[in-house]
Amino acid sequence: METDRNTRTVMKERELRHAPEKVWRALTQKHLMEEWLMKSDFKPEVGHRFDLEADWGKVSCQVLAVESHKTLSYSWVAHGLESVVTWTLTETAIGTHLKMEQSGFGPGQDQAYHGATAGWEKFLDKLDEVIADLDEEGER
Repeated sequence: METDRNTRTVMKERELRHAPEKVWRALTQKHLMEEWLMKSDFKPEVGHRFDLEADWGKVSCQVLAVESHKTLSYSWVAHGLESVVTWTLTETAIGTHLKMEQSGFGPGQDQAYHGATAGWEKFLDKLDEVIADLDEEGER
């Protein structure tokens, strides 16, 4: 998936009061992902193809990069949009700085871009709730 200067990126950042291990668990464990994102058959393995399913449709994805507790990247293909979602976790004094980038919004994809901008805010709010509900070991 090529990106060029004509594409846009949605970027969201959060300061979370949780250790990177807990954040990572919520980003990569299928049953937790389903609580804040969508139903999926995700596995944190490079090359793994998976689908995210919601009432509005399906997103086809493939894991592109995994660096445990630090970086996760996967393709995100839906409704004519071919993009890449990248999560970056950085440990901080209070927990984790989480950055999410979805890159690849081309000219004429304003609706998808604005939808993603609003949608990721809601997903991240829910992600924070899911992480907060985990105990210190990251279990329910």
